[in-house]
Amino acid sequence: MASVLVPLAQGCEELEAITIVDLLRRASINVVTAGLEKGPVKASRGTVIIPDKHIDEVLNNDFDMIVLPGGLPGSDYLDNDTRIRKLLVNTAEQGKYIAAICAAPKVLASTGLLENKNATGYPGVLDKMEVEGLKLQSSPVVKDGKIITSRGPGTAMDFTLTLIEELSGKAKRDEVEAGLVR
Repeated sequence: MASVLVPLAQGCEELEAITIVDLLRRASINVVTAGLEKGPVKASRGTVIIPDKHIDEVLNNDFDMIVLPGGLPGSDYLDNDTRIRKLLVNTAEQGKYIAAICAAPKVLASTGLLENKNATGYPGVLDKMEVEGLKLQSSPVVKDGKIITSRGPGTAMDFTLTLIEELSGKAKRDEVEAGLVR
């Protein structure tokens, strides 16, 4: 069974975080949410999320994918957290998946993971960053190798269905999507 880490920072976008966790779990993927701080996470619209673990408890765990929900200031907190940055780089170096949505692709950009890649993000977030060779796309979801990015809350479902397909195959994606009555 695939395993996914979803780090949660104060001010994350709750629609994205919950959609990611919910749909991945519907696909029988092992999801661990980990807060950057101990205790509950207050998301950008005031929703309180209780992470499964604290990030320090999972730093040595082996995950098949790390998925960053966006939102502000959540994405800024992720970007400024050396533990998250190190996890992302190590995971990418191991040839595993890295995914980010909304403002969170900026974390991938600042760690160098979007150099010479196709990517997308919330409009205006990546365009002002100077990333060597970044080819900014306007598609709802962009996959370039093992890096998957998406635009925002409105694309969270398509983004997560793409993650499911990458980790568990098209049949599992279709099964989960059918249950959503889209």
